[in-house]
Amino acid sequence: MVGPNGAGKTTLLNILIGQDVPTEGELTQKKGLQIGFLPQRPMLMGERTVWEEMLTAFADLRVQEANLRELEHAMADPTRTNEHDDLLERYGQLQEQFEDAGGYEYELEIKRVLQGLGFDEDDFQRPLSQLSGGQVTRALLARLLLEKPDLLVLDEPTNHLDIQAVEWLEGYLKDWEGAILIVSHDRYFMDNVVSTVWELDFGEIAAYRGNYSHYVSQREARYERLVKEYEAQQAFIQKEQDYIQRNIAGQNTAQAKGRRRRLERLLSGTNRFGQATDKPWLVQRPRRRSKHLGLALDASDAGRTGHEVLKTRGLEIGYPDDSGPLFQVPDILLVRQEVAAIIGPNGAGKSTFLKTILGELTAWQGEYAWGANVKLGYFAQAHERLNEANSILDELLDVKNLPLSKARDYLARYQFTGEDVYRPVATLSGGERGRLALAKLALDGANVLLLDEPTNHLDIASQEVLQNVLADYEGTILLVSHDRYLIDALATQIWAIKPGQMIAFQGSYRAYLEALANTGPPGGSTGGDDNGRRSRRTNRNGSATDEHPSGLNPYQRQQRLEQLEGMIQQLEAEIAEISGALEAASAAGNVDAVVELGQKYAETEDQLNDTMAEWMHLA
Repeated sequence: MVGPNGAGKTTLLNILIGQDVPTEGELTQKKGLQIGFLPQRPMLMGERTVWEEMLTAFADLRVQEANLRELEHAMADPTRTNEHDDLLERYGQLQEQFEDAGGYEYELEIKRVLQGLGFDEDDFQRPLSQLSGGQVTRALLARLLLEKPDLLVLDEPTNHLDIQAVEWLEGYLKDWEGAILIVSHDRYFMDNVVSTVWELDFGEIAAYRGNYSHYVSQREARYERLVKEYEAQQAFIQKEQDYIQRNIAGQNTAQAKGRRRRLERLLSGTNRFGQATDKPWLVQRPRRRSKHLGLALDASDAGRTGHEVLKTRGLEIGYPDDSGPLFQVPDILLVRQEVAAIIGPNGAGKSTFLKTILGELTAWQGEYAWGANVKLGYFAQAHERLNEANSILDELLDVKNLPLSKARDYLARYQFTGEDVYRPVATLSGGERGRLALAKLALDGANVLLLDEPTNHLDIASQEVLQNVLADYEGTILLVSHDRYLIDALATQIWAIKPGQMIAFQGSYRAYLEALANTGPPGGSTGGDDNGRRSRRTNRNGSATDEHPSGLNPYQRQQRLEQLEGMIQQLEAEIAEISGALEAASAAGNVDAVVELGQKYAETEDQLNDTMAEWMHLA
C-alpha cells in the first residue's frame, strides 16, 4: 500500500487488523484468521530477554518438548517399570509429532532470523528494556516471522534495517506461505517483494498488478487514459448542449428536448425510470497530486570542476582513540559528473568516511585530495548542521541573504508556508528537518554534493522528485544511502564497505550485484558502466545466472521472451485502436458503444499487464 503522508494508510491498516472500526461498511475475515502486525512504533516491554521473547512464538512446541522430558523421566523411574511399554508408545507418538512440527529445529530458526535482522549473539540475552527503538522494531519483526501468521501486516518494516538485513528479509518473505500487506516507502524492497500495489490517495484506492516499477508505469498510463476519457466526454456534453441550445425553440424542438432528457439522466446517473444506475456514466476529472518538493539543484553558479574531483592514496579511516582503523580505502578516483554510492552495514563507517574527506575528522593514515574549483555541498544524515536555535527562515537566510518575500516563496516550495517559517528548528520532525536541509543545499550552489541518507523521512513522491533532480544534476555526487532504488538509478561507481576494507567497483549497482552473485565480492574496476555518466534505470529485473525460477533453460527462455514481446506489441496496438474507437464513440454520443469499448479496453489492459509481468519475470 502506497500513498502520500496523511492519506490514511495507517488508519486503514488499523481497521483491517481490527484495532479500529470503519465509519461505514463491513470488514469480513476468514474464520480463525491469524494476523501478525508490525506497527511503525512497536512496544515490547518487560524483563524478558530477546531470546525468551522469540521462544514465545513456539509455545506449543515447548509444551510438547516439556511433555517429552516428563515421559523420559517416567521411563527412567524404576518404580514404573510395569508402565514401560505404554510410556514408550506414547513417547514415540509424541516424538514423531514434535519432529514433524520442527521441534528439533526451532532454536536454529530463531538464530537464523535474529542474525538475518542484524542481531549479534551477544544481543540474544539482552533484556528487551535495554533495546533501542530500532532494535525493538527488529525484535518484534523477528517474532512475527517466527510465528508465521496467516496474514502478516507490516507498517514500514525496513525503517530500521540496513541493506544487508533488508535483502535478507526480501529473501525470507519471497518464501512466505501466507499473505502479506505492507506499507512502505522503500521502492526497491517493493520491487522485490510485492505482486500488487494499492495506491491510497484522495480517499480512494486504486489497485495495480505487479511490483512498484509496474505500478509507476501503469499509474501514468491510467492517468493519461482517464484524461482522454474525461476530455472526450466533456466534448460530447458540450456538443449536446450546443445542439439543445440551438434547437430547443426551433423546428427540431422534440429532438432537442429528447436529447436534454437523455443528457440529464446521464449526468445524474439515473435510468429512464429515475432509478440510480450501478455505474454512473459521468467521468470525473482525474486528479493528480502535485509533487511535494520544488527542489532544483544548480551547479553552474560554482563553475565547473576539474576532470579529477577526488583522489585517495593509502587512505585509512578511523578515530584517534581507537586501537586501529575502521577500514582501508583503495586508491580511488572520482571524476566530474560521476555518482559514487557508498554502501555497507550500519556502523561500518560510511558517515565517518564522508566526515574524513570533508576535513571534519583526521584520517587514520594516508591522504586524499579534492580537484580544482570544487565547491562542496553536504547533506548530513542527522542534520547536525542545522542551528536548533534558529527559525526556519533564519536558517535559510544564513545561507543566502534574500529579500523576505523571496525567502518565503522559496520555503513554500519545500512545504514551509505561512507562520511555519518562524518555527524554531528544534521543533521540527525528521521529515521537516530533511526538507529544510535540502532547501539549504539547493540554495548553496555547490558543484560536488556529499549526501548522507537524503531520502530518510521522505515520502515516495518526494523521493521521486529528489531522484529526478539528482539525475539531471550537472555536478558530481557522493551518495551514502540505504535507498537501493536511488542507488540503482544514479550510481556509476559502488564503494562497498566491508569489515576492515572498502571495495571500489566501477559500474552500476545492478552490475555490482551480478558480479557479487557470480564471483563473490568484486574489487577494482570490473566493467559495468564505465563512461562516467549516470543513466536512469530502465529494467531492474536482470538475471545474473543461467538458471531461472521459471525452470526454462536459456534457449527456451529466449524463445518465450520473443513470443511475449510480439504479444505485447499486438496488445499495445489493440489498446491504441480501442482508445481511438472509444474517443469516436464518445464524440458521437453512442453510450452503448462507450460502455462496450470501455469494458474491452479494461480487459485488454489486464492482458497486457499480465503479459508484461511475465516478460519482466523472465527478463
